[in-house]
Amino acid sequence: MLKRLTLLWTLVRGDARQLWFALRHPDAPGWLKWGCALIALYLFSPIDLIPDVLPVIGMVDDLVLVPLAIRWLLNRLPPHIAQAATRRRAG
Repeated sequence: MLKRLTLLWTLVRGDARQLWFALRHPDAPGWLKWGCALIALYLFSPIDLIPDVLPVIGMVDDLVLVPLAIRWLLNRLPPHIAQAATRRRAG
């Protein structure tokens, strides 16, 4: 179980870095900025799909929806921005 969580953390951290580099790219589209703002708002908002008051289940929506939203944004990047962000992430 710990190995799976470590792998998940590594993937999410890498995707978040790639999204950050894409967001800072000079040609970053406006929808990317709005999408990142909505993800941040969801993370810091007290309103969730499942309330965080519930012991374990309340955090599951954050652990599932945020990485999915990050990956969804990354899959819709224009090719030249995606390549630049991937190169920057690797280097």
